[in-house]
Amino acid sequence: MPIYTLQHSQVVEASCDRSWAFFSDPRNLAKITPPDLGFEIVSDLPQSIRPGLMIQYRVRPLLGIPVTWLTEITHVVPGHSFVDEQRVGPYRIWHHEHTFVPLDDGRTECTDLVHYVPPFGPLGGLLHPWLIRPRLEAIFRYREERIRSGALGI
Repeated sequence: MPIYTLQHSQVVEASCDRSWAFFSDPRNLAKITPPDLGFEIVSDLPQSIRPGLMIQYRVRPLLGIPVTWLTEITHVVPGHSFVDEQRVGPYRIWHHEHTFVPLDDGRTECTDLVHYVPPFGPLGGLLHPWLIRPRLEAIFRYREERIRSGALGI
């Protein structure tokens, strides 16, 4: 089964410090997740991330069936980047790097780089171009639209 890569970048109309403060607060994840995923945080959350932090969610990615997703924050470079990796969840592998680059005009370039292996073995490979990849792309488009709208305060 191949490992797929998805990269999404956007320029945020906020300083790197403000962008970092928003994205590194795990409580904000629900604000940038499409409602139809039924995203629910199950674990207690601190105000900011740290290496070793485990975060448990419940999502409903297909047919409303709930799935537990447990991620671990594995790396943090404050103000610049962090990585979350799935420990339990729908993907065979999920490695998500978040980077924040300050721009000369006071804005921030935020980039998500995800390496993943779909679920369902060979069936996941068949479903990838028709269901899995388009769904992931839609999630990142939703995030971009929510952030661009200004409704989140960043």
